[in-house]
Amino acid sequence: MPPIGTHATAAQLKERGVVVQSPSEHLREEVLRQLDGLRQRGLSREEAVAALFPRTVLPLSTDQDLVVALLAGSHVLFFGPSGAGKTSLAKDLWELFPKGAWVVSGCPVLDHPLSIVDRETSARFPPCPICRRRFAPSGDVASFDPSSVDPSKVPCEFVRLREGYGFARVQGSSEVFPDHLTGNINLRKLEEVGDPMSPLVLEPGKLLQANRGLLLVDEIGKLPLGTQNVLLQALQEGTVTPSKSRESFPGSFVAVCTSNLSDLDNINDPLSDRLTSLHVGFNPRHAANRRIAELGREATEHIVPEILIDAGIRVVEAWRLRMSDENPDIGEVGSNRTLIDVAARTAAVGTLEGHQLATVADLKSGLLHAMRGRIRARSGDSFQQNAKRVEEFLDQHLEPALKRSAGIYWCRFYRGVLKEKKAEAEALVGEGRRLKDDASLQAQVAAGAAAFPKFQPFVAYVTEREPVVAPLRPIDMAVNSFRLLEQYSLFSCSEEDADDDAPV
Repeated sequence: MPPIGTHATAAQLKERGVVVQSPSEHLREEVLRQLDGLRQRGLSREEAVAALFPRTVLPLSTDQDLVVALLAGSHVLFFGPSGAGKTSLAKDLWELFPKGAWVVSGCPVLDHPLSIVDRETSARFPPCPICRRRFAPSGDVASFDPSSVDPSKVPCEFVRLREGYGFARVQGSSEVFPDHLTGNINLRKLEEVGDPMSPLVLEPGKLLQANRGLLLVDEIGKLPLGTQNVLLQALQEGTVTPSKSRESFPGSFVAVCTSNLSDLDNINDPLSDRLTSLHVGFNPRHAANRRIAELGREATEHIVPEILIDAGIRVVEAWRLRMSDENPDIGEVGSNRTLIDVAARTAAVGTLEGHQLATVADLKSGLLHAMRGRIRARSGDSFQQNAKRVEEFLDQHLEPALKRSAGIYWCRFYRGVLKEKKAEAEALVGEGRRLKDDASLQAQVAAGAAAFPKFQPFVAYVTEREPVVAPLRPIDMAVNSFRLLEQYSLFSCSEEDADDDAPV
């Protein structure tokens, strides 16, 4: 690829053998290129597919279905419960989309230069009426003939696709009218041209801004039917006809749409038929939910111990299992956004309370804030009733979640590091009980004293898993985790406390 900003002519592009591709073909080529690179780095096929979407944690089947749809050149519709990651996945697709493109210099919709000079390319990717006038003899659009245009007279530039130029986003709403997608008259241009029906006076709308790239339509089911029909024309024909223009503009792009479950029936059938529907639901695996929650943990400087994070995730998972998503007022309480909020809210409470390390009480308050904050407030009474449901749920499920998380944490250490040596475990627990409430002994360990050798492997284990930020020391983190284990796991390791990556 040439550097961004490189200038050339259509004649030079022909000499170089530049290939003209549709946006879906361009994306397909990039997907295959990245998959091949990831496989060469040693990733399995499943790992490589998941790595294409680094900001979204989804079941492998969803990732694979999406890649198949992209390789087939399809437009896609992500549907599922609110907060499941649909919009994040759509943004990942834009990050994946190759950004470099040759365009006609000065074209408002990024026509490919070869569509101006090659009849076959022009038939497949018709240039916009502005470029047809520009390169037609005497500016007569009716006489435009690609085979008669001198390629050396067509200036082109290699640009980076960006917002408004190869990428556009539409937020679904009843107030998004057709002109929002097709474009509006630019009054300054109208004053210059004088003809309100001329394409020269058009300010490109979202569909034209997305030409040669990607269009993201968030909550497509909220668009009025008239607006959906404008999008349908673009998906069917690759062209857009503004209401006040005599001519059509190119509108070729990959459409990525999202919809909540409640809005699916509002998508008209012809438009729905043009989209490959992919369900994006909450992840059924605890390990995947851990990765989602870590996004919030990484964003905060305050330390939230791993046992507390894990327990908070289990509470949200329990909510998903026991509460119906059909109630719109509480539909987002168990969302991925709540998972990400667990660490951030717990850390915020800990900061407010002046705790260097977040406590169980901080976790409970943080969970309450995160879950209660996702209740849809329709009225004061309904909000209070739903908030009470959340509080009662926390009272019932937090303690079991803490016991489960502490048990698994200890079992990972007991089996993985101590190799299930009971005597070693008993000696470690004995040293830990001496250390946990004695600051002077902890200072000796922190200073490198060779005391408490049985406890040292636990310090190393905790330090490897937990962030240690000054003024906290590794011994502080280890002692804090030890206290949590003593309170909730009792240093027991049963079959029920095995590592769990099974569906929750």
